[in-house]
Amino acid sequence: MTSEPTTVDTPLKKLVGERTAKALAGHLDLHTAGDLIYHFPRRYDERGEHTDIRSLDVGEQVTVLAQVQRTAVRPMRQRRGNLLEVTVGDGSGGVLTCTFFGNQAWRERELRPGRWGLFAGKVTEFRGKRQLNGPEYVLLGEGGEGEAAANEEVEEFAGALIPVYPAAAAVPTWVIARCVRVVLDTFTPPEDPLPATVRATRNLADIGAALREIHRPSSKEALYRARRRLKWDEAFAVQLTLVQRKHRAAASPARARPARAGGLLDAFDARLPYELTSGQQVVGREIAADLATAHPMHRLLQGEVGSGKTVVALRAMLQVVDAGGQAALLAPTEVLAAQHHRGILDLLGPLGRAGELDAADDATRVELVTGSLGAAARRRALAEVAQGRAGIVLGTHALLYEGVDFADLGLVVVDEQHRFGVEQRDALRAKAEQPPHVLVMTATPIPRTVAMTVYGDLETSTLSQLPQGRSPIASHVVPAAEKPAFLDRAWRRLREEVAKGHQAYVVCPRIGEGPVSEEEAPREDDNGRRPPLAVTEVAPLLAEGPLHGLRIGVLHGRLPADEKDAVMRAFADGDLDVLVATTVVEVGVNVPNATVMIVLDADRFGVSQLHQLRGRVGRGSAAGLCLLVSEAAEGSPARERLDAVASTTDGFKLAELDLEQRREGDVLGATQSGRRSHLRLLSLLRDTDLIRDARAEAIELVGDDPELARHPALAASVAALVDEERAEYLEKG
Repeated sequence: MTSEPTTVDTPLKKLVGERTAKALAGHLDLHTAGDLIYHFPRRYDERGEHTDIRSLDVGEQVTVLAQVQRTAVRPMRQRRGNLLEVTVGDGSGGVLTCTFFGNQAWRERELRPGRWGLFAGKVTEFRGKRQLNGPEYVLLGEGGEGEAAANEEVEEFAGALIPVYPAAAAVPTWVIARCVRVVLDTFTPPEDPLPATVRATRNLADIGAALREIHRPSSKEALYRARRRLKWDEAFAVQLTLVQRKHRAAASPARARPARAGGLLDAFDARLPYELTSGQQVVGREIAADLATAHPMHRLLQGEVGSGKTVVALRAMLQVVDAGGQAALLAPTEVLAAQHHRGILDLLGPLGRAGELDAADDATRVELVTGSLGAAARRRALAEVAQGRAGIVLGTHALLYEGVDFADLGLVVVDEQHRFGVEQRDALRAKAEQPPHVLVMTATPIPRTVAMTVYGDLETSTLSQLPQGRSPIASHVVPAAEKPAFLDRAWRRLREEVAKGHQAYVVCPRIGEGPVSEEEAPREDDNGRRPPLAVTEVAPLLAEGPLHGLRIGVLHGRLPADEKDAVMRAFADGDLDVLVATTVVEVGVNVPNATVMIVLDADRFGVSQLHQLRGRVGRGSAAGLCLLVSEAAEGSPARERLDAVASTTDGFKLAELDLEQRREGDVLGATQSGRRSHLRLLSLLRDTDLIRDARAEAIELVGDDPELARHPALAASVAALVDEERAEYLEKG
């Protein structure tokens, strides 16, 4: 096509032809030689090593390396012509039937027993047999008759390691491999952006060799070196971005908010009815020290469900109020914001009632600002905030925008993983003379590599102890399909707890009536499963059936804000026995009298979601019970996931499990915009040491050259790998 040197910017249509280039662009979003070169193989097959056909899932789009075992031709029943059935195997006992419709004698001659090939298509099942209907294929090795023999890409697979690419039905893996070969024949690799000292210290391959070997590996050792170098580039780009952000934040001025003896914080500590755990004391000292410096704090506070993060955050807010500033707590939902408001008022007592008859001498005011406040109440609350009389302000993210002015905003506490992006930080700066201190709280324990890779610009504090008085939570899987009697027993168990004066949650994956949101839409599957159970459908069935006579309330995200608050308040006050809800109760809801949670269709929830939900019970002196109801078959991945959740309350173990089962790209933001992610090889599970080493090198390099001015090629490479959109995603977390 061309004899000119090929660079990363060369359009593919100059190299592989207009038609193929159009297919690569339309189906895989690959437009330039660089796009294709960085479209790495998903895996490598070897002839003689099986693909494990038995592990393939129905509905999965697959490419398998297999050997033809036998062929059979039979007439079609419904129409004229014959059906060719080709049975292929992988050497392990697993077999697939490839079916071809129409009279194709040439294909029967070509697909003779003993031939090896790559077969690509969607796995279906017919009468208990796994099938590929009309798969694309390419045969390996010796030339044969028909179209496969004419394909020049056969020689690409002559080597021992056969690259299998992320592909599309219209662009199978061998077409991609052929295009990669064409590009590599004239490809001039870019200048290596990695400083030579880092390459030497970390024993990393140069970029040109890595890009060639990852597509056409000369040996397993060469492939390992190539993958390690390209993983390093991804880890290093992310870590440099985060370390630079941390460095810039540390250089920003902020108003110091040192502790004041004899102030609100001391008075609060004196009236606490229990002693802080040693973990709360240690973390409290870390935060107090951060607040006392003239640089903005950026700290992540992670802790198990019920580990007492709110008390730690409240003590930080009181320190800021003592120093003359204001603190804002942002919650993800109005229900949670209202819950925090009630909880903090209860904890503070007279210390939070400035201007009222029973207020303490040094009291402040606690204001709730949400979108559902009436006009008069809103005007009054905003005046309290603007004039500085409200030291603590609670609300959703709307608090940042809707005409809310602070007298002196000193600290922002963000509940859950709702971290700030560029826009939110700008909005905050506009409300404060100097950048405020920021404390991010999460109840989902974060594996170490995720913390380094997603939250690497924050200092991290961890609470692992549970406060005194918290009770253990027992969890069990209820196999509703196999043992319906177990589900009957679950409802009786709930009634027993209510009879003792306790309360219960019943959680469903879906709201029900009305339009279905993306979050609650039934998961697509090819197994014909029924839609997930819905709150609005389940609640009346329970009221008429197993929970007849109990006081049942309904809570979900589509209720008006005042109705949500009324239901939550009624449950908190003990006026309801059972709350049938969606995951709106997942975070922050605190009703110590609730002892039982039954999660219906539990296999529809993620591991961390189930752990969060479970944390809503056992918050008082009575033991908690969580029953995970599922129709998932014993031994299935969904059932194994539920068994794992039931077997431990260690959130960090479950976080690792969650990471194993989720697409890591989702953690890193690969699917945030529908655009391709350039972080393709790095595994947060398997590459812990590499990520740690990349972070160490990034800290050293940024410390010496904060803006990478002496490393322009590296700065450009980082900008390409971690573009502005990704940088903002990393910042939001």
